[in-house]
Amino acid sequence: MRLAELTAPALEPFGISGRQCAVLVAVNEEAPSSQHDIARRMGVDRTTMVDLVDELEAKGLVQRRPDPRDRRKNVVALTEAGRTTLEEATRAVDEAERRFLGPLSDDQAAAFREALRTAALAPGLTAG
Repeated sequence: MRLAELTAPALEPFGISGRQCAVLVAVNEEAPSSQHDIARRMGVDRTTMVDLVDELEAKGLVQRRPDPRDRRKNVVALTEAGRTTLEEATRAVDEAERRFLGPLSDDQAAAFREALRTAALAPGLTAG
């Protein structure tokens, strides 16, 4: 909750939420990806992912286009505005995270991040 209290205002200038920022990160990590693949990797149900991508597309940050390998599917890719927003938003979120983890030593902060990553990626926690 406290981290969200720090990151939400950090993202306000970019007009995106923390969830939307996470989608931009996921799109950027394995581009091009289908909405279904992104939803699976993020552990988000497909309906929620469609809504998130719709919102980002309306803001001009992502675009859907036919998958060159399978014309029945669409892939999601960052637009130039999406790339710029992601870069700037990532810096803002990193700063908020540094403030949040400030009381911890570097080793403690690294261990905390790793524990969260392990918990978040645990089997059975992802959407089907």
